[in-house]
Amino acid sequence: MGCGCFVIILPQMQKFILAVVLLLGVTFVFLYFSELQQIIATLQRANPWYLAIALIIQAMWFVVVGLVYQSIYSLLGLKESRRHMMLLAVAANFVNVVTTSAGVGGMALFINDGQRRGQSSGRVTVAGALYLLIDESAFLCVLAVGTIILARRNRLSYGDIAASLTLLAIACAIALFLYLGYRSARTLGNVLAGLARTINFMVRPFLHRDYLSERRAHTFASEIAEGLSALPKKPASLIAPLLLSLLGKILLMGVLTCAFLSFNIPFRVGTIIGGFSIAFLFLIVSPTPSGVGVVEGVMALALHSPRVGWGSAILITLAYRGVTFWLPLLVGVWAFRMINSNKVKVKAEERTGEPL
Repeated sequence: MGCGCFVIILPQMQKFILAVVLLLGVTFVFLYFSELQQIIATLQRANPWYLAIALIIQAMWFVVVGLVYQSIYSLLGLKESRRHMMLLAVAANFVNVVTTSAGVGGMALFINDGQRRGQSSGRVTVAGALYLLIDESAFLCVLAVGTIILARRNRLSYGDIAASLTLLAIACAIALFLYLGYRSARTLGNVLAGLARTINFMVRPFLHRDYLSERRAHTFASEIAEGLSALPKKPASLIAPLLLSLLGKILLMGVLTCAFLSFNIPFRVGTIIGGFSIAFLFLIVSPTPSGVGVVEGVMALALHSPRVGWGSAILITLAYRGVTFWLPLLVGVWAFRMINSNKVKVKAEERTGEPL
């Protein structure tokens, strides 16, 4: 009886979670509605042909992201279609933005989907960590070139350097996390348990209880080690997803190029690489969701030059953000609904024993 009630209620919980996240999405759009209006007005002034090309390039970026995840999943022995991985990636991006969860919400979406499909939570978590490491490694290659260009043009600030070092530290922390899990589950468990003790010590005066479980830290470490054990022994196996991730960055630079062309503003290749590097850098390290409100300012500053006036830099920035941030956010709403509607359908099939 109890199990039956749980199965009946679970689809309703899926609908409740869907409603909450969509409500957060509406709230997010409401909070940043003035910026969205500016972007819509800017896109209306753009050359429609170049705008159409930018949208096609962005659609190609969706496919490439799905391919990156699919290749990482394949390395870990997890078989998923490119379409499903693309939907998951876009939906996770939407969840991360509207919940301001620093990636936790998106990772939970992947883990929940994996559990529903009978996949190891450890392997799915490793896949997410590997994606972050590979994505940031590919971007660091672009950032190195962009930093040199900005330095030669005297456009590199202390804030840019600090943000770059922060990104490098994040990538190193993820790499260390994976290395510890690969070498020893016990070592990783001890490290995670130590972090849990530190966090519990800090929050105990406010919560009057432990916030994190040290036992769960060791269990989680074992799951991670199990997931990492499925990786091929040759590091060369990571080259394919790394190249795909680098292709994704090139496509985004293609969108920025279309933004210049759509307003008939002259540019150099260095301007594209430098402007994109700064925009993507602060998208990662900014305290705001996907750098909203921050990326717009630093990108316009990076694009501004004797060839590109302030007005033109702002136009290009708004057009670029409209295609690469707001469009994926709206597509993410649809992807999130698709993912959750599939979950509800599967649960209903399990309850009735018949396909719907």
